[in-house]
Amino acid sequence: MAYAIAQPPTRARLLTRQARWLRRRTRRIGTLAAALGLASGASLFVPAPEARAAVALERVTDFGANPGALNMYVYRPTSLHASPAVVVALHGCTQSAQLYADNSGLTKFADRYGFLLVFAETTTSNNLNKCFNWFQSADTGRGQGEVASIRQMVAKAGSAYGGDPSRTYVTGLSAGGAMTSALLATYPDVFRAGAVVAGVPYRCATDVLSAFTCMNPGVTRTPAAWAKSVRDAVPGHTGPWPRVAVWHGDRDTTVAPKNADALRDQWTAVHGLEQTPDRTSTIGPNGTRREQYLSADGGVAVEVDRVPAVGHGTPVDPGSGAQQCGATGTAHFVASICSSRWITEFFGLQR
Repeated sequence: MAYAIAQPPTRARLLTRQARWLRRRTRRIGTLAAALGLASGASLFVPAPEARAAVALERVTDFGANPGALNMYVYRPTSLHASPAVVVALHGCTQSAQLYADNSGLTKFADRYGFLLVFAETTTSNNLNKCFNWFQSADTGRGQGEVASIRQMVAKAGSAYGGDPSRTYVTGLSAGGAMTSALLATYPDVFRAGAVVAGVPYRCATDVLSAFTCMNPGVTRTPAAWAKSVRDAVPGHTGPWPRVAVWHGDRDTTVAPKNADALRDQWTAVHGLEQTPDRTSTIGPNGTRREQYLSADGGVAVEVDRVPAVGHGTPVDPGSGAQQCGATGTAHFVASICSSRWITEFFGLQR
């Protein structure tokens, strides 16, 4: 972007001018261009109206100081186990907790396996496009902002619903996927595993301007440099690191598939593993390509699932079959493979 000015613009002026450009472009495009971008101002489309709520969520308001000003909702299946596992789910930009609950398919497996679902939700007060602020340092540092609010939700799930603190997991789409990365980095002592869907590595960006580059075309760093970002988040951490699954459509033009490789590099290096997979296979009805990286005990520490012929969104497979889930009635739930089924299995919750 060029500006006819006599002096170099200040950072504040650059941000202001970029925001004005985005508003003009939004009015001009008025479609799904830059579909479901992660950063503030990147979701340049008019969101489709939400369908009538299909899943009954409980609103929880007294879960702590809530420094990130988020909303907490809980899905409690009728078959909820005593001391259940807890899965935190994070929606994408312009979405809501209800929309993600209704369409992602996660509730089907909560019903089947008796775990508790916690849906965190951001609002337009935090971000005009209802994106989690994954690119803001104040929201992605341990004990701060949005990640601290979600940590408080997990604690509430334990005290109010009997959630098992040793079986806590997190997954999310897009901005929610990027915030999943942040939670795994900042609270490795809380989250046992996570699944990043169409997201980016931790500390890929630290402000709005760098967020756009992070999303597309992506950022190049060595595995060691990516891993350092994670280790620096909690310098005193000596315990195990979370297991990580990465889901990404190979035709995603909003968050470039290069980010799946960067996430692989980040978390394999954190686990002290090489970046060449130990096992490869295909799964699901569409031949999703799976790469697995094994820890010393033979378990899967990192997994990358590359979904063919899919753009930006959560892969779902509507239907009543045992391996089907989700709905495609709203944007960014893509008919392909029931990713929630495989994520549930990666977390070990099917046992």
